Amino acid sequence: MIAALQLYGHMMVMSVKGQMQYRLSFFFLTLASFVTTIIELVGIWALFDRFGSLGQWQLYHVCFFFGIVNAGFAVSDALTTGFDQMGTLYIKNGQFDRLLLRPRSIALQLFGHELALRRAGRLLQAVLVLIWSGFQLQGSFHPLAPLILLFAVTGVICLFVGLFILQATLSFWTVESLEVMNTVTYGGVETAQYPLAIYNRALQWFFIWIVPLGCVAYFPVVAALNLTDPLGTPWLFQALAPSAGVIFLALSLLIFNRAGIRHYTSTGS
Repeated sequence: MIAALQLYGHMMVMSVKGQMQYRLSFFFLTLASFVTTIIELVGIWALFDRFGSLGQWQLYHVCFFFGIVNAGFAVSDALTTGFDQMGTLYIKNGQFDRLLLRPRSIALQLFGHELALRRAGRLLQAVLVLIWSGFQLQGSFHPLAPLILLFAVTGVICLFVGLFILQATLSFWTVESLEVMNTVTYGGVETAQYPLAIYNRALQWFFIWIVPLGCVAYFPVVAALNLTDPLGTPWLFQALAPSAGVIFLALSLLIFNRAGIRHYTSTGS
């Protein structure tokens, strides 16, 4: 385990060094990521400027959701380039055979493919929005809010990493990554930026029990802000809900190893 972590750390250092050889490119890619999230944020502002609120939810509540979800997604997106592009980079051209021949786990090698520093733009935007909305919400936080929110971001990271792993698993059958997965990755980010309580029961059920976005983003924020949940969940459940993201990641890795890799057929090249 220690040796694997050391190897992963070395791979990350090499990835960062490689990207820093093209600093201007890194700067513009990071800037593009930052600007993209600004556009999303403007859309949220326009909604509240027009309607004022969404029930009990004000602009700063939704901005807090925005910050938590986008911070976690930015980290997960940076860590999973190898999984996200596995069908094109490894399976379609037969390079996956090389991964199988190396004396390290496939997942470790894919995690070590690249640390996408360009995602820092989205992360920076999310942190700035969190700071701003946090100041607007001063006085309403639960005493355990820092721990709950850290757990929430960890849960968001685990959940989206798990989704990218499932996307890679489907690549064993489809070769190309399925665009339908974007509805629960990038589309999931858009969904989780708003309170789960505003959606209909079918979507609430889906985002709690199938793809638990509500568990990693909505419930812990409600707990951290000492809000009354319109869904009627108790505080302890809300605070512990991000563990669903960790469980989702573990199940995704299990499916990847047990179903995906076993289904792989070499190109013979």
